[in-house]
Amino acid sequence: MADKISNHGLSPFAAEAYDAGRLPDFDREFIDEADLEEFARALNAPENIADEGSSSGSRFITALNDWSPVHQRVKGRRRAGIRRRRRGKDETREGFVHTLLKWPLLVVVFGWIIILGLLYLLTRLYIYLYEHFVAWRGRREQLRRNLHRTTGYKDWVKAAQDLDAFLGNESWKQTDEYAYYDYTTLRHVGEDLRSWRLEAEKEENDRVNSIRGIRPIDALRSLVEACVKSNFVGIENPRLYSETYYGTKRLVQDFVGEVESSLSLLVRTRQLTQDDKRLLFKHLHRNFGRTALCLSGGASFAYYHFGVCKALLDADLLPDVISGTSGGALVAALVATRTDDELKDLLVPALAGRLTACHDDFFTWFRRWCRTGARFDALDWARRCSWITRGSTTFREAYERTGRILNVTCVPSDPHSPTILANYLISPDCVIWSAVLASAAVPGILNPVVLMTKNRDGTLSPYSFGHKWKDGSLRTDIPLKALNLHFNVNFSIVSQVNPHINLFFFSSRGAVGRPVTHRRGRGWRGGFLGSAVEQYLKLDLNKWLKVLRHLELLPRPLGQDWSEIWLQKFSGTITIWPKSTISDFYYILSDPTPFRLARMLHAGQQSTFPKLQFITNRMVCERLIERGRRSTRPQAPNGVESVLSEDDLQDFLQQHSDRGNYATDTYDTYPPPKSGGTVAMADQEVPSPPTLRERLRMWRQNLSGSSRPPRRRGSGASNIIQELGRQSRVFVVDDTEGETGQSEDDVGPVGSGSAIEGG
Repeated sequence: MADKISNHGLSPFAAEAYDAGRLPDFDREFIDEADLEEFARALNAPENIADEGSSSGSRFITALNDWSPVHQRVKGRRRAGIRRRRRGKDETREGFVHTLLKWPLLVVVFGWIIILGLLYLLTRLYIYLYEHFVAWRGRREQLRRNLHRTTGYKDWVKAAQDLDAFLGNESWKQTDEYAYYDYTTLRHVGEDLRSWRLEAEKEENDRVNSIRGIRPIDALRSLVEACVKSNFVGIENPRLYSETYYGTKRLVQDFVGEVESSLSLLVRTRQLTQDDKRLLFKHLHRNFGRTALCLSGGASFAYYHFGVCKALLDADLLPDVISGTSGGALVAALVATRTDDELKDLLVPALAGRLTACHDDFFTWFRRWCRTGARFDALDWARRCSWITRGSTTFREAYERTGRILNVTCVPSDPHSPTILANYLISPDCVIWSAVLASAAVPGILNPVVLMTKNRDGTLSPYSFGHKWKDGSLRTDIPLKALNLHFNVNFSIVSQVNPHINLFFFSSRGAVGRPVTHRRGRGWRGGFLGSAVEQYLKLDLNKWLKVLRHLELLPRPLGQDWSEIWLQKFSGTITIWPKSTISDFYYILSDPTPFRLARMLHAGQQSTFPKLQFITNRMVCERLIERGRRSTRPQAPNGVESVLSEDDLQDFLQQHSDRGNYATDTYDTYPPPKSGGTVAMADQEVPSPPTLRERLRMWRQNLSGSSRPPRRRGSGASNIIQELGRQSRVFVVDDTEGETGQSEDDVGPVGSGSAIEGG
């Protein structure tokens, strides 16, 4: 019998997990050779760049590779119209003082940064030795070892509870008082929710009249609207989950359970009309927001993401919105193109047989690097990546197949153009494997590639005029702002494995599921002095890196601004950083073996287990809200009404009215249809409102019958309805309000800079 973890997921160390024959479609090749040929033509096609000196008005100029740019010096003489690309005075404001001080200042600042870095390493070494030899001793160390030896979530929970009991954390859970949330308001609201819910359930079952003069279901609905929102009174503050290894305050847990019961009642109740429910859950969706899983870059370190995804999948907590960058884009593509059942069979060590992008020997890739400036070949990567993405699957096709929203960050070769967050809204017909390659195109590792789009006949062609794209980690590793804009994401789960910033993820007051060891979790890591020195050095490093960026003192190798690989946001509401080993740096550009992938799967799971309770409390409410939204949407087949709500339709028509295209009235001015039925409400019979289909028909009749100036052929209400239908096939998510999620504390100098995020 194979070893199992919670929800029937296969353990990474089970014998069956190494059998490649159990993997779905393991021997199947999804790619079409014609697609690869089209990709090769797009890579070799020169870009059309206007040149004033050309008689034809345009010339085709292209770079050989990242190391051989377009504007380079030509030995002996300069070619006409080709000059070396330099940053001009309009960029650097160069003058006498700038020329005189630029390089001395750069050397001094770099020297000070190196000194600060060495001091930071010594500080972290002191904190490690302090925790290892002072904090972790005796019974505490034995319980900690038991926690790390577990392979399943149930065993991990038991070991974590034993450790909490020894440290006295159980008594902390039972007390309501805590400085990081409003426990008084939470207690009162929880009691009111329970009272109104019990009365509403009694009325639902017995059909009795309320003695308070107000229906309990209406009071419950109003109360739920007021309290179900992102981080209500601070209950989503990570500090509430950073004092124990498992769980949080009993008051918080009871409140989440009461909200779950109340939402379940509001979904199934017959006391509210469909319109009331629809408006309620739409409002809740706007206030509560959505959760996204963001997978960072990090070359072969990205394989730790498989363990994180496996832990979330086994616990049935995998979010619908998934973002990936560079190596994380490969993992996100696999997750977003497979169903849950397929993923449970795929996220095993045998998957290493399909992760073979680095198969070339040393002499092969060295000759390629000397010839092209890149270690890997884009065509070879496209062929191997196509199995991960199920061939030339587009973002829209992946969404239709699995219901998951895949997002991939790509950076244009032009250093001044904005990044793009490819998804089924921004680029629905973009081929996923081309976006994954573009997001992994680190200069010197893989040359910039062309994004490909799928045409109506199934053939491929270049996307965005054939422009080249690079690694998304260069600017936007975690695109929180763009995710919030497009999908109302305000709660983020970030799996962070970038090796160059992983060292700076240090939570001086503990992280979710990882309390401080000093003073039974109530102190500072390494003592107050150790944490204070660590924080000061980290902030000072961040300051000097910003000085170099804002004074534009940094050189730009390969025409790329490299400052953003440090000065962007790398964390989220919950940040997971799997524990890596020294050997991972040696294998950073190598394919994993099944045994190494098993270790990485285990490490990713172990780093995710402490976060699952926090994620569970969030996802249970989010999924009930989504269930309420889906159950209240009209079920008209192949129509606009099945996707857009009444408010969306009204807003859309009003926007066109404001532009002068046509006039429209609100649907409230229309009388109820003759064929409409009645709805029992508050002991009286009132006519039911017209359906969406009937309102659309009345809108069209009103538009066709009203007097207005003649319009051009092809305009009119019918085209508006067609436009609504076209947009409804793509723009399903209509909520873009909300703020980005709250980040965990102390995430390093890279976590405190402002990110330039595209979308």
